[in-house]
Amino acid sequence: MSQRQRVVTEAETWLRTPYHHMGRIKGGGTDCLMLLAEVYEAAGVIRHLDVPFYPPDWNLHRDAERYVHGVMRYAREIGGSPQSGDVAVFKFGRCFAHGAIVVSWPRLIHAWCNAGAVFADGGQPPLIGRQVRFFDPFPVPGF
Repeated sequence: MSQRQRVVTEAETWLRTPYHHMGRIKGGGTDCLMLLAEVYEAAGVIRHLDVPFYPPDWNLHRDAERYVHGVMRYAREIGGSPQSGDVAVFKFGRCFAHGAIVVSWPRLIHAWCNAGAVFADGGQPPLIGRQVRFFDPFPVPGF
């Protein structure tokens, strides 16, 4: 199984996990950031991340692209269509502040405040029409 397949398979095991701000317990609670951290760690893509506290509404009051800068520590931004296992980051509020795992664009898995960890469609509400950036967290072969 490829790393990309491992990411999607692991993300699927988080489906139906309730939403909980800063939660990182499969079946217990998670938010979009912690879902990414836990899935990519379990799939062997990144090491464990110690994430400092962040308020649930930080993106409504700040212009700093904290989420994107954090993702860019572990992934490179890509243009064009993302591949399975890539990260999609959507603009909510004043900055890019909502992450999802690409299953097969526009199909995603994300943790949403009203639903928990669920499948989503980037072409449907609440994501349709939002700016989105894509990131590839996988090592480049030969480097």
